[in-house]
Amino acid sequence: MNIEEIKTLLPHRDNMLLIDEVTLEGNKAYGKKTITGDEWFLKGHFPGNPVVPGVILCEILAQSTCACLGAIGGEQLPFFTGLDKVRFKNSVLPGDVFETECEIVKINKPFYFCKGKGTVNGKVCVTAEYSFAVVDKKE
Repeated sequence: MNIEEIKTLLPHRDNMLLIDEVTLEGNKAYGKKTITGDEWFLKGHFPGNPVVPGVILCEILAQSTCACLGAIGGEQLPFFTGLDKVRFKNSVLPGDVFETECEIVKINKPFYFCKGKGTVNGKVCVTAEYSFAVVDKKE
């Protein structure tokens, strides 16, 4: 899926839509994000030595996984409920293509329990277990 197709699945927009493409295989998602160096989160992290913040890497994992749910951007929204066993192994820098491999391992609606890893050129940068809830939008 390209960015326009992803927008039909996820409610994230503008600077917070952090995946460029995703491939779905059942309860697994494989995503990509090219780090251009112009991203808002690199401006202050760190000046002269930009590194993608770990929290952003976790958000990219979660967005890749949420694509498995189908269209949730209408009347429902996904919210992080937990991050566990997060490990950062290597930095993600401008020019890198950050690739995700994520899986929903358990569902107890509205909760989804997942695991994922992110790599650059085959080198693991982050691994995590995480959960989120899909809840109705509040008007």
